[in-house]
Amino acid sequence: MSTGARETETVATPAGDARITWYRTAEPARAVVALSHGAGGGIEARDLQALAAALPARGYSVALVEQPWRVAGKKVAPAPKTLDTGWTALWPALAKPGLPVVAGGRSAGARVACRTARELGARAVVALSFPLHPPGRPEKSRADELTGAGVPTLVVQGGRDPFGRPEEFPPGTELTEVAHGDHGFAVPKKAGVGEAESMAVITDAVTGWLDGLLG
Repeated sequence: MSTGARETETVATPAGDARITWYRTAEPARAVVALSHGAGGGIEARDLQALAAALPARGYSVALVEQPWRVAGKKVAPAPKTLDTGWTALWPALAKPGLPVVAGGRSAGARVACRTARELGARAVVALSFPLHPPGRPEKSRADELTGAGVPTLVVQGGRDPFGRPEEFPPGTELTEVAHGDHGFAVPKKAGVGEAESMAVITDAVTGWLDGLLG
């Protein structure tokens, strides 16, 4: 099924069927940017939709990936190993265009991208709202997943994200802060910053970083 530049593809995996929604560039693409959702929502997340709308005009095809548990209508994400299995199995569909693939996603999707990047040959990782630790539990750090990605990695993090504020990340982390943003990049009205402005921070940071990385 397609609507304009949007196409939906179902991919069978050992964890069940996954679904990829493609937003292709009209020009020859420079790379595929594959982004998956978090454990508490789907590809309708504001940051994923903003990137899907902005990146094709800059020469990057976007693949928004719905993990099998989400396609099946379940409300709770499975264990990380199962998430990794689904992502790994659908990777050939992402790589089929023959372009560099930048892996990424928000929250749990960012963790999957980091854990599998080296094995799958991802060109880079875009980590949106990386859950550095559970809220209020900084001692339960997941920094090793981020630093172990083994490829260039950009973190985009809300300034008041309870899963890890920007200043909590390891030194040397390439990071863009979305001022006043929470884990979903929502900004309180009193901050005086609109959602469009916050989304522009994200899309400008990611496109600029990709342009510098891919030339």
